[in-house]
Amino acid sequence: MFLEYYGFREQPFGVTPDPRFLYLSPAHREALASLYYGIESGRGFLALIAKPGMGKTTLLFHLLEKFRHNARTAFLFQTQCSSREFMRFLLAELGVESYDQDFVRMHEEFNKMLLQEARAGRRFIIVVDEAQNLDASVLETVRLLSDFETPRAKLLQIILAGQPELADKLASRHLAQLRQRVSLLNRLTPLSVDEVRRYVEHRIRVAGYSGPNIFAQDALVAIARFTEGIPRNINNFCFNVLSLSCATRQKVVNLALVEEVISDLDISQHVTEVAPSRPYDFEELATMMAGNPSQARMATAGASSSPAGNHMDSLSPAEARAYMQQLSGQLKDWQQNLDRGGARRTSVRGKHE
Repeated sequence: MFLEYYGFREQPFGVTPDPRFLYLSPAHREALASLYYGIESGRGFLALIAKPGMGKTTLLFHLLEKFRHNARTAFLFQTQCSSREFMRFLLAELGVESYDQDFVRMHEEFNKMLLQEARAGRRFIIVVDEAQNLDASVLETVRLLSDFETPRAKLLQIILAGQPELADKLASRHLAQLRQRVSLLNRLTPLSVDEVRRYVEHRIRVAGYSGPNIFAQDALVAIARFTEGIPRNINNFCFNVLSLSCATRQKVVNLALVEEVISDLDISQHVTEVAPSRPYDFEELATMMAGNPSQARMATAGASSSPAGNHMDSLSPAEARAYMQQLSGQLKDWQQNLDRGGARRTSVRGKHE
């Protein structure tokens, strides 16, 4: 394990959304400030859009921590559900069991909690993560929750966080009422090469490292390009390259180590595509199947309708495999027809004898 080798107190490149390791790039800092301001000013609906692995969940945990002492909060991530299940998950997150309650009763229970928190002078914040998975009917349920308000203030602040598909849903004409209520929409963008360097250095410092640079500059550039500046990818990559450097007893992660890990992690290099050894002659196949005229017609028709005509070498490996699977099925049918014909001929001979 490289923790002891490098003198880390804890794992610097873990997979859990620990707010202590949050690195605030310019985009992350802007999104955090915007969300904080939106809640402080009671804007109601807020949205955060980011590709997978960009650290939006970590950012949201960090945001909720800022309101821990003066707000009631709920963080929902179970988003493949019906409206009733959504309300049940929400109440469960707030400490209320509601298995045997109908939808109206759960709605009333939630309204009561909102009023209690408002009288106590506390905010009520709901974060819905992976909101792109919510069905349109459930998004409508979320919208209706925001109707709880007084003439002077919103009783509920809702943050919808999700992948770019969430933006597509909000842009749908069927969700126009919800879109109109989203007052602030924020996006997280991938880290630049320089930000990747700062990100890596930030995480190893939080983990307790205080020595000289572990990563060579050209190694960090290669890491940034391979991971596309996505924090989750960077974490996975750095874990692997530090494990390798520890195993080879190297204190500095150089470009050679990074390239070796790239070779190991690049899935595209491990995909085996088998192409045919020679162009397949469809006329030859038709001759082979001449004992079954219908199958022969299917073979020659397949040849003429294929995207590459009579030349299999012009097909991609995937197209070739799919086409040969089709022909394999036709050959099986042809063989079964031959077997049945042979069986009938044997039966007729037996009767005559």
